[in-house]
Amino acid sequence: MGQLNAGIVPVTPFQQNCTILFDMDDKHGVVVDPGGDIDKVLATLKDNAITAEAIWITHGHIDHAGGAMELKEALGVEIIGPHEADKMLLDNLENQGRRYGIGGVRNCVPDRFLTEGETVSFGGHVFEVLHCPGHAPGHVVYYNRAAKFAHVGDVLFRGSVGRTDLPGGDHAALIASIKDKLLPLGDDIGFICGHGPGGRFGEERRTNPFLT
Repeated sequence: MGQLNAGIVPVTPFQQNCTILFDMDDKHGVVVDPGGDIDKVLATLKDNAITAEAIWITHGHIDHAGGAMELKEALGVEIIGPHEADKMLLDNLENQGRRYGIGGVRNCVPDRFLTEGETVSFGGHVFEVLHCPGHAPGHVVYYNRAAKFAHVGDVLFRGSVGRTDLPGGDHAALIASIKDKLLPLGDDIGFICGHGPGGRFGEERRTNPFLT
């Protein structure tokens, strides 16, 4: 097993961080949150000789799951996640697309939903599943304890937190998810989020105005 690495492909007009997690040695990995622009995602996989073994979804918003079915068909892999509480959102992605004027969006049918405490993996890289509602009811975070790394989707951002004015949003639940599940993992945990630059939990605990 080689080092865990990550590459980001900004997709959709929302500039969502579609993330390719992969092993540096065997170049096998997963695609997290392919919201759209699937041609760019496929080109990145090909250009870097990465074999994607699965698609992982953090939550059911259009910019994170809108291209998942197209990528599933192109790669012949399973869609895993999020938590089943986001099924309603995944069933209405096409309506979201029409609302935002984004074409090519398809409703997403995961091969497997996830629950708190499960693990998912590729190669020897194991990620714990944390159910972190608030931004979306079924939002999950993927945490790799060995690498001290988490993919937090739209739960936490550098200097901010996920919006909660969308259907199913709950600000109190979001803050509880961050304070009760993420920050206790440790100040040294690095994270990639759904938009913009990542960071470390310790910096957010100390300086994020939504958490202090």
